[in-house]
Amino acid sequence: MSWYLLVLKKYAQFSGRSHRKEYWMFFLFNIIIAIILGIIEGILGIAGILSSLYCLAVLVPGIAVTIRRLHDIDRSGWWILVGLIPVIGGLVLLIFMVQDSKPGANEYGPNPKGA
Repeated sequence: MSWYLLVLKKYAQFSGRSHRKEYWMFFLFNIIIAIILGIIEGILGIAGILSSLYCLAVLVPGIAVTIRRLHDIDRSGWWILVGLIPVIGGLVLLIFMVQDSKPGANEYGPNPKGA
């Protein structure tokens, strides 16, 4: 849970680097919360209101952590736009997100692993 809160604390921080665990824990908690909200909406009979509000609330932090993750593998944040290409763009981003950090400091800052 601390990883999720860390991303929310860095709400609109697009500079720096984020390692894999920070990105994937944020992603995991988003999935869990989306499932819970879907169940609640189904029980209450409201169509997507809570989910929509939640998606809007985490949109900027999600983009920010993705850009910081791209910085961690020594890629520009503009690579996030490759996700706009149907199917292939998502696969390219997935491959980028699972890669390990580039060792040492790069132009985006020191390695978040501390190595």
